[in-house]
Amino acid sequence: MKFTLHKGMVLSLSLLTFLQVDPAAVVTNHSLLSEANARIGRPATPGSVAGVARRTTRRTVRRSAIYISALPAGCARVTVYGTLVWRCGGTYYQSSGSRYVVVYVD
Repeated sequence: MKFTLHKGMVLSLSLLTFLQVDPAAVVTNHSLLSEANARIGRPATPGSVAGVARRTTRRTVRRSAIYISALPAGCARVTVYGTLVWRCGGTYYQSSGSRYVVVYVD
């Protein structure tokens, strides 16, 4: 069996497809890696912007076990570290389904 350039190219593209590598990226970028390698928001990426924001919000806005069915009068809708809450005097509430839960903002 004679190994030709054409057979080599077909074999290479078949191998890249089998390994789930985009053959177009190999041809255009001359690289086996795609351009977007980061997975923002995954637990394994502690330095990601989304992960840092989520952990900051979780540490500063803590839910309590106190639920109410309706907000008191005169509440203002505010955003605390990217989380939408309602401020009613000195108490903060967050929507939880059809109710509101008292949250503590640190």
